[in-house]
Amino acid sequence: MKKLIPSLAFSFGIFTGLLIVSLTMTMASADGLSSTEGQMSQRRTSDSKPNILFIFTDDHAYQSISAYGSKINKTPNIDRLAREGLRFDRCYVTNSICGPMRAVIQTGKYSHINGFCVNGNKFDGTQQTFPKLLQKAGYQTAVVGKWHLGTHMAPQGFDYSEVLIGQGPYYNPPMLKNGKKTSHVGYTTDIITDLAMDWLTNQRDQEKPFMLMYQHKAPHRNWQPGPKYLNMYDDVTIPEPETLFDSYEGRGKPARTQDMSIEKTMTAKDLKLVAPGNLTPEQLEVWNAAYAPKNKLFKEANLKGKDLIRWKYQRYLKDYLRCIASVDDNIGRMLAYLDESGLADNTMVIYCSDQGFYLGEHGWFDKRWMYEESLRTPFIVRWPGQVMPGTVNSSDIVSPIDFASTFCEIAGVKIPDDLQGHSLVPILRGKTPEDWRTVFYYQYYEYPGAHSVRRHYGVTDGRHKLIRFYEPDVDEWEMFDLASDPNEMKSIYGDPKAAGDQARMMAELDRLRAELKVTDEDPPQSIRKKRQPRNNAKSKKKDNG
Repeated sequence: MKKLIPSLAFSFGIFTGLLIVSLTMTMASADGLSSTEGQMSQRRTSDSKPNILFIFTDDHAYQSISAYGSKINKTPNIDRLAREGLRFDRCYVTNSICGPMRAVIQTGKYSHINGFCVNGNKFDGTQQTFPKLLQKAGYQTAVVGKWHLGTHMAPQGFDYSEVLIGQGPYYNPPMLKNGKKTSHVGYTTDIITDLAMDWLTNQRDQEKPFMLMYQHKAPHRNWQPGPKYLNMYDDVTIPEPETLFDSYEGRGKPARTQDMSIEKTMTAKDLKLVAPGNLTPEQLEVWNAAYAPKNKLFKEANLKGKDLIRWKYQRYLKDYLRCIASVDDNIGRMLAYLDESGLADNTMVIYCSDQGFYLGEHGWFDKRWMYEESLRTPFIVRWPGQVMPGTVNSSDIVSPIDFASTFCEIAGVKIPDDLQGHSLVPILRGKTPEDWRTVFYYQYYEYPGAHSVRRHYGVTDGRHKLIRFYEPDVDEWEMFDLASDPNEMKSIYGDPKAAGDQARMMAELDRLRAELKVTDEDPPQSIRKKRQPRNNAKSKKKDNG
């Protein structure tokens, strides 16, 4: 097993955690139970009900995972999960934005049903959620890290919660522990892992199976790397996507009027031209030592036009990938813990992100669209004895909306009839049901809102994609054939050659809207006050994605 070197800031905490584990094993031995027998006991207590470790990141693009073929970075620990488990290539989100997707996972229902349509809504924690159902089935449940469903109530259905307040910062995060404010000093990615491992080691009931939602803030905007990786990629030029300078000629008004371009939308904070405002003096010194020389060279270069866009792209991607490097390291810590504690053999490990993300494709960052980069999210499952190691599912359309049903079946809970997702257990075991979905429905609501992406809905079958932008001033349709146009550069809606496929997808759209009980009028909670586009680097308004 590869030896992991923890960051200096948390080496003492890790040593303490190991010391506690050592003392616990010594005490067990004194009672006539060896450490090996203790590990076997942990396995036996939950043999009939596997543990569930749900690893979740925020805005992690599948293009930046080497198991998915990334050409710009390496993710050895996520790759390990794929090597020992099953990688899905068609995992589609229902509403590509942070808070709504978390509500979908909690409930197994689309946004218009669970009531959380846009960021800023408050999640109704009194409704049925899968953690509540697992609690009733005897599971110990916990959530650590990013929650983003509101601070009006503590997360419901959890024996333990310690979550960021809103988006949360990359450094020194205040958090809510079972609803009460706590504070931490250090890098948030490391802290979330420390807290999750502490719960697993010291706080849970060892006689019960567990379900832990271990949820990172990273690599969400504005991509602040940890101290270990501030200079990673300094000597590297990241390859540019072929659509970095997209003119949007083959699409309609929505693509041309968005406010999420690398060229115009990124702020000085995004680009690290100013330091974060919440660093300790010691952290600030390390930060400035890394960025000040690079920023000096940038200002002296006085770049313009495409050269400036290229510089912004490099700064953005390198910081984004640096954040991912820390996430991958911490996933490695968690996997090592499962191995060393004897929990790995009876623990299902899931890796997923709330949605995909643009890494310069179409000149963009962020998500929101039904286009591939933000519709698709990484999804990997390791389940020893159930999932064939090293397999890839590139045909079945799956979604985070399926997770609640899946977790219920794994836990031996009757799947509620009102869930809109379906259990993935048969697919995980290599037997796709004959009636599994072949077409998927998507809907995005947050306009007016951050980044000015218009409201739209649509359907995809993995090859053809039909999208409708539906507002009084923008009522437009787009359609793409991903086989001939994988970058979705030219809509074929209305093309006589595509008439048959268009009619078929129109029929599927009508069918799914009726089946999913989508109303003609959007839910009232999806209506937000209009925000002005933010097209200058001087703006200091918070991104709310």
